[in-house]
Amino acid sequence: MDVIWITLVVLGLLNIFVSVFLCKRDDLELVQKVAQVIIVWIVPVFGAFGLWWFHHGQDIDVRKASKPEFGGGTGGSSSSYSGSGD
Repeated sequence: MDVIWITLVVLGLLNIFVSVFLCKRDDLELVQKVAQVIIVWIVPVFGAFGLWWFHHGQDIDVRKASKPEFGGGTGGSSSSYSGSGD
């Protein structure tokens, strides 16, 4: 019986954590936040892990895109310069 209560408490804490995580996001509209929090509470394990993983993956892509490599440029792929010298 104790295992069931511990499992319920852990799932409840996970749902609370992901609900707060979703509510703090600036890139979601209010309707999206409400819908995703409802999904987290209706489908506790898969909803919480799935939505957290989805948004966490997007955050990683945004961090990579915000730090361009030094020098920039085209990388030589679209340049019309031939470089042959003659």
